[in-house]
Amino acid sequence: MNIASPGRRRDIVILGLSLSSSWGNGHATTFRALIKGLSAEGHRVLFLERDTPWYAPHRDLPAPDFCELVLYDDMGAMLAEYGDRLRAADSVMVGSYVPDGIALIDRLAGMGLRQLTFYDIDTPVTMQALDDGTCEYLAPRQIPLFDIYFSFSGGEVLTHLRDVRGARRAEALYCSVDDALYPALDLPKRWDFGYLGTYSPDRQPTLDALLLEPARLLPNMRFVVAGPQYPDDIDWPANVDRIEHLPPADHPAFYNAQRFTLNVTRAAMRRMGWSPSVRLFEAGSCGVPVISDDWPGLDELFADGTAIAIARDTGDVVRALQGADAAQSRRLGQAARQVVLAGHTGRARAREMIGAIEAAPVEP
Repeated sequence: MNIASPGRRRDIVILGLSLSSSWGNGHATTFRALIKGLSAEGHRVLFLERDTPWYAPHRDLPAPDFCELVLYDDMGAMLAEYGDRLRAADSVMVGSYVPDGIALIDRLAGMGLRQLTFYDIDTPVTMQALDDGTCEYLAPRQIPLFDIYFSFSGGEVLTHLRDVRGARRAEALYCSVDDALYPALDLPKRWDFGYLGTYSPDRQPTLDALLLEPARLLPNMRFVVAGPQYPDDIDWPANVDRIEHLPPADHPAFYNAQRFTLNVTRAAMRRMGWSPSVRLFEAGSCGVPVISDDWPGLDELFADGTAIAIARDTGDVVRALQGADAAQSRRLGQAARQVVLAGHTGRARAREMIGAIEAAPVEP
């Protein structure tokens, strides 16, 4: 095998869960920032997305101008039509949660590709599902097939992927933000504290403790939760506004209308750590001060008390909301924005990805 020559334009094909619709998933915004960054760096990307009925009514980016997007109905027909393009590509990436992912990976692995990688945007969840035998998009035997296993999570999970799961190379590729789309805006504050995220059973206890309970204790403050799929039986306090779905174009105004915003991490990701969510970088890019649940590695990305406020219980949130004046909040948000712009934009992440694929052996 040869080592790819650095510095030239790369032809990349990505098969991911969704680029066209952000409804109920964080994959779309993660891919959008990354691919826009790749385009800005001069690389060409084809994104192949299964045309699914649940995303079809909610496509907020049906025709991106930074890559070629193709929706397909049948995997076999897609591989036949784009087989030559896949084989000619410098690198082919499969994302987590792709429909029929196990069969797709097997087919791709048998095509003689120059380089095959995996981007796990859900790494701790994937590891748990592999252990439970419930993972529908990746089989344990397939991990050694990839030239690079890109992981949404860093830290100890990378060692786990190499030493326990048999990954040839495991590289952290955190999510990122398109900073041009998430500016700091001088808007009136409609809410003291808010949260943006799809309902998840394992996130809900943290949301209860860090937002709903503070709302009950602070009836004179205004709160908001935006995101789909929340059950009807949740007891929302009267001072908590609900927004069912908020498309990405409306995210900056939403964040900037909050005095503080909440980051909540899924339980499996919190246990393994080093799993910053895309919402964390989006809010940071907007210069909005973030209150986050605690997990290993967070303070290595954002310094506690300087660029983020870490909350371990309801009391921490109440004290933060009651204790911070406007100047303190502004300093916290500005520090977070500096961290994001320095290393967590889509273009910065694209450079990391290209550096990794250039360093990996590829077929001539």
